[in-house]
Amino acid sequence: MIVNDSKILINSHYYIYSPSILAKKLYLYPISIGHFFYKPHYSLTRDKFDSFLIMFIIKGTCDITNGANQFTARSGQFVLIDCYLPHSYESSVSWEALWMHFDGPLAQNYFQEINNQHGHVITPEDATTTYLHLEQIYSLFHSTSAISEANISTLITELLNDLLRGKQNKMHGNYSESVARAVTYINQNFKKQLSIKTLAKKANSSTYHFIRTFTKETGVTPYQYVMNTRIAAARFLLKASDASIKDIAFSTGFQSESSFCTCFKKIEQLTPSQYRNKQI
Repeated sequence: MIVNDSKILINSHYYIYSPSILAKKLYLYPISIGHFFYKPHYSLTRDKFDSFLIMFIIKGTCDITNGANQFTARSGQFVLIDCYLPHSYESSVSWEALWMHFDGPLAQNYFQEINNQHGHVITPEDATTTYLHLEQIYSLFHSTSAISEANISTLITELLNDLLRGKQNKMHGNYSESVARAVTYINQNFKKQLSIKTLAKKANSSTYHFIRTFTKETGVTPYQYVMNTRIAAARFLLKASDASIKDIAFSTGFQSESSFCTCFKKIEQLTPSQYRNKQI
């Protein structure tokens, strides 16, 4: 769509998207996306626009306010804005940006984590790769290609993970090779019965050293990590399938329905049935 605004050049385009019910339950999804060429002194002010906004400043600078925070973004930087709060942006010079309003069940969590670690303005370690994720989403709309909500959600997730990853590596570091092997094995085999001895062997470590290192790097014990992974899978199945609670219990690695329900209630503070019936 062509923009009808005297402060935005006519070669600017944007696209509106209405996500499916399934996308609203499961995915990160775009609400609108555009590539704008702004004239000097363009400004926008809103009390709220229910979504999160990510912008890549291609050229120029932009002064932004989000809630009580004020900041300036420059060429080559990403901006992440919580549009559920009052927000505005303006510039005294011409500028160009690729932008996307998005939302989804995990959007708030992503925003908070990225904002806590980076602030609103982010300069990724590899800005080109991160930009290409956003540009690829825009190109799908610009070319009128068939839209796959699952694929777009994957691209948005990769984009947000790129923004998160650089600062995480500086703050926390990656998992050591031994712990990374164990985490990968758990994620691929959580449906099986996993012993600490087996996990320590996968990590090429003694049981004592493995438990100590794993807990230090992940923040939880190996046992708790396995339980958290199983419960995460169960949450998905409770919302996305009609499988019985008993079937979900066994399909996620629990030995009985009762042990599953006990573990689920301990972690989620809700029974599986209560979680399934809870409105997202």
